[in-house]
Amino acid sequence: MFFIIGFVIVFGSVLGGYMPHGDLAVLNQPLEVLIICGAALGAFIISNPKPVLGKVVKTLGRVLKGPPHSKDSYVELLTLLYATFRLAKSKGMLALEPHVENPEESELFANYPSFMGNQAALTFFCDYLRLLTMGSDNPHEIEALMDEDIETLHEEDTHAAAAITTLGDGLPAFGIVAAVLGVIITMGSITEPPEVLGGLIGGALVGTFLGILLAYGLVSPMGNSMKAYADADIKYIHCIKSGVLAHLNGYAPAISVEFARKTLQSHERPSFMEVEEALEGALSS
Repeated sequence: MFFIIGFVIVFGSVLGGYMPHGDLAVLNQPLEVLIICGAALGAFIISNPKPVLGKVVKTLGRVLKGPPHSKDSYVELLTLLYATFRLAKSKGMLALEPHVENPEESELFANYPSFMGNQAALTFFCDYLRLLTMGSDNPHEIEALMDEDIETLHEEDTHAAAAITTLGDGLPAFGIVAAVLGVIITMGSITEPPEVLGGLIGGALVGTFLGILLAYGLVSPMGNSMKAYADADIKYIHCIKSGVLAHLNGYAPAISVEFARKTLQSHERPSFMEVEEALEGALSS
């Protein structure tokens, strides 16, 4: 929603400021758009491997839907952590084995659809619970392994954001390329009357205008938005990490959940009482 609002403000402000003094038809230069966007797309494909290209498409689709996690999704996650740790405390770690081996068929996980829809978080959680069921109980070793895992996940996500940001940085240069080609065409028509030359020069300058506008009004902000999205996604993983480590250190389920809650940013962190109410509701259901 905010992405669309920002897009409307940027282009509405630019075109709104231009319209009282200029003709919008002059900006209709499809060949300039072809040169700029086509060359930028080609360079983008050349400079990024296939996994990054796929990640860009996937992440862009998610970014357009809004922030990845809300306070409600974190309440759900904390409730899941509590239910998992409570089961492990009451019946032993081996009681988690059927749930981590087949999470899609788990009755425990089935109650948490938002979590189940996050494949990276599901895999992360199950992988480390599996290690615990296999007897890995050294908190320092598990934390070091988690940090390596999280760094890799974050690096993969930020590659996509960096690719879009680099694309934005290159668009003004491709705008200049389009403008130079327009000047070349204009010089070939130097004998034409002034009104014809004016139209050709205006068309050439549109290339520079479009390159700069697309770069700083759309593509680069999109790259920043993707980076913020990746940071929010990894914060979700950090929340899981803190809860698992607290459980591994022997804390009670409610305290382990509090460790996890404290990792969240203030605008998305549920209050202690909100989590308590959610846990009570889960226990009574």
